[in-house]
Amino acid sequence: MDLSTYQTMDPHLLVGVVNTAIRNHCESLDDLCKTHDLDATILTERLAGAGYDYMPEQQRFR
Repeated sequence: MDLSTYQTMDPHLLVGVVNTAIRNHCESLDDLCKTHDLDATILTERLAGAGYDYMPEQQRFR
């Protein structure tokens, strides 16, 4: 899964890609960010700007 364009990817597409990656390949958002060398702050702010908030207890954006 290529997340290298996460800063410019459509956020509604990005949320699906991120949630799928966390569910299928990573243990948490932090693990996803470390695995793909992503800035967690930029990722969460980008998705928050589109109305998505991270739910740590569910390990997904909603």
